[in-house]
Amino acid sequence: MFMKISRHVTALLGLVCVLFACAPARAQIQPVGDGGPGPVKAQHMTVEMVSLAPSIAPGGTLEVGLVITLEEKWHVYWINAGDSGEPPKITWGLPKGVTAGPMRFPIPSRLPLGPLMDFGYEDEVAFPVQLSAAKDLKTGPVHLDAKVSWLVCREVCIPGKANLGLNLTVDAQAPTAPARVGALGEALGLLPQKPGPETKVTVHGGQKEFVLDLITGQSTDDAEFYPFDEEQIANAADQDVDALPNGVRIRIPRAPELTKLPATLHGVVKLDDEHAFDVTAPVIPGEVARSGSPAAKGGGQQLTAVAAIGLAFVGGIILNLMPCVFPVLFLKGLSLVQSSNEERGRIRQHGLVYALGILVSFWAIVAALLIVRAGGSEAGWGFQLQSPTFLTILASGIFLFALSLAGLFDIGLSLTSVGGELAQKQGYAGSFFTGVLATVVATPCTAPFMGAAIGFAISQPAWITFAVFTALAAGLAAPYLLLSFQPSWTKLLPKPGAWMEIFKQVTAVIFFATVIWLAYVYGSLFPTGGVYRMALLLTCFLLLTVAGWVLGRWPARWSSSIAALLIGAVALSVPLYQPKDTTLVWQPYTQQALDQARAAGHPVFIDFTAAWCLSCQVNERVVLKSSDVQKEFRDKNVTLLRADWTQYDAEITKQLASVGRSGVPTYVIYPMGSKPADVLPELLTKAVVLTALKKDTQ
Repeated sequence: MFMKISRHVTALLGLVCVLFACAPARAQIQPVGDGGPGPVKAQHMTVEMVSLAPSIAPGGTLEVGLVITLEEKWHVYWINAGDSGEPPKITWGLPKGVTAGPMRFPIPSRLPLGPLMDFGYEDEVAFPVQLSAAKDLKTGPVHLDAKVSWLVCREVCIPGKANLGLNLTVDAQAPTAPARVGALGEALGLLPQKPGPETKVTVHGGQKEFVLDLITGQSTDDAEFYPFDEEQIANAADQDVDALPNGVRIRIPRAPELTKLPATLHGVVKLDDEHAFDVTAPVIPGEVARSGSPAAKGGGQQLTAVAAIGLAFVGGIILNLMPCVFPVLFLKGLSLVQSSNEERGRIRQHGLVYALGILVSFWAIVAALLIVRAGGSEAGWGFQLQSPTFLTILASGIFLFALSLAGLFDIGLSLTSVGGELAQKQGYAGSFFTGVLATVVATPCTAPFMGAAIGFAISQPAWITFAVFTALAAGLAAPYLLLSFQPSWTKLLPKPGAWMEIFKQVTAVIFFATVIWLAYVYGSLFPTGGVYRMALLLTCFLLLTVAGWVLGRWPARWSSSIAALLIGAVALSVPLYQPKDTTLVWQPYTQQALDQARAAGHPVFIDFTAAWCLSCQVNERVVLKSSDVQKEFRDKNVTLLRADWTQYDAEITKQLASVGRSGVPTYVIYPMGSKPADVLPELLTKAVVLTALKKDTQ
């Protein structure tokens, strides 16, 4: 995904990268401006201090602001810059009796680059600041110093500074409400507003997303959410918007690193370029069903505990008809047909043990869910399917079961036995673990029609959660339990015969299909390398097939059982093995490190980067960490130096200037020997890096 995005961006912006490669050098960040209001020209932008009026009254207030006019395609940042960047800042030097409030930020826009997203402004933006004058402030002229810093970015990011200021007059006759004109006046009208009493905001925090409902009295289907706090949402992810009859609902994907729900969500809800709300709302744990799902029907009324328990019981009964669960129930039903000669009490005991297996399995999963949540993490029903280890064991177990049904070997569930021999083979342990199997294969099937009850249950106190899932387990166990207490009903089932072997093989196909789906889910858990991880899981299945063949070739022998167990252990270790991170280590840049590497005859690659540089992060993820580039670095014995310019560093600035650059990202290869430095484009591709390495390491 990253590679595809990078290729598109490269095609569109390659010419610009060439132009940036010739950007003029600056030895260090020199402030522009002489302390006056400006406007003054800086790199790729103009900055100016303005006010709505030339005077301020003692005890009064006055709006002033920083106005930035940007060259085309360049941008500066909102208070939360997104995946990278830094907002503009003002450090005031004020006369006694004058105070300045915080710099305020107008409605931002989303600024995508590759797989990342920033929040900020293009073209022109003004940042208002409210000045306050003391009541005893003497009349007359006053001067305000403003030291301004910023980061301006396109594909390259360049920090800048300016010495600005304002000359005002303290005048008792100063206007109390000057006209809002110019860029500053426009910005004051674009500040996000606090919601009024008629506006209501609710936020639900689910396993993967926040759901924010903004009730304004007017339906709308266009909105965006910008968080004030970092690392709460997935900045670049799409936000789904649904119109409500009297407002709007926004589904905001959670940040992957956010393991615990915050107490509140604070941000800006942007309705359009001119209207936005500054909202803060407590986060209510729980899932919100999507429109059209069972939970969304019924006018938005919440389930009661009794309704959720009843729905869970009915849902458990329906689960028996699911493709993965029905064969298990049918096999157990046929075992009753074949066990008709046994005592009725023993048949009932098998039914109770089967139900107990289901109940214990559900209780174990729910207990684990509650323990995870009590430990500070958020988890929902089905959370076990988010674990690669669980999925490996589950898929392997079902695969082995399917091999048995297909006839490769017999694990005690063969339908070729007659009469009560099957039940005798299985015993109570067989009935119990068949209940466990029914629970395991039923778990993924609960979501389509149990969303409302499950969403309700996992957001409730522990006793309600257990009650709802106990009802679900009871519903799943009910059909077979009824058959065991009323064996005469088994007459409705077909009589044993040759068709049973065919049915067993058809059932194996269903379980193999389930294994394919589980393998897909397993691969989806890995954002990168998912295909490779699926190949390891398929290798595990191949080894399990060998283990099953051993059991079938030499049945009922300790030696074959031990061999099969050893092969199975090796099979599971293949996908469960976590290889070491082979990503190469970068050394911090110093002139001494550069000199030592060149003296030793090594080629050197320097990555001039910064945490606030979006292009830097894209290049690192898409190109520098790619396996091809890492292999070339290793094979060519390249010394890797990272010059981190997140905080101003005079030595790094000097080194940038020596290669004709003034901002980041900048990438430089120092070839072996005394050859001059090779400066690469700001926007990298693997081909660019690999070609340069081949040329500079010959």
